[in-house]
Amino acid sequence: MLQAYKYRMSPSPEQISLLVQHIHACRFVYNHSLEQKIRAYEQEGRKLSCFDLNTHLPALKEEHPWLKEVNSQSLQSANKNLDNAFTRFFREKKGFPRFKSKKNR
Repeated sequence: MLQAYKYRMSPSPEQISLLVQHIHACRFVYNHSLEQKIRAYEQEGRKLSCFDLNTHLPALKEEHPWLKEVNSQSLQSANKNLDNAFTRFFREKKGFPRFKSKKNR
């Protein structure tokens, strides 16, 4: 039997700004990695794994210094989520992964 618990969050304004910063950074990394995967497959015919994308994160942080303010684990989980979306697409034919919008938080 599975049980679920609901908790109400009431973060402070400082915590809200940190959460929003993490969300925007993860969305940016997800969209950038999706673009990299599409480009690599179209131009070279090779598939980039989650680990390949994670090795590009330090260069991306140098290019965009605001990414250094976010935990690296959050950014790596965005790449992992993208890799899982591609796995579901090829295995279950659910739908091609889409770019994430700023409007849909």
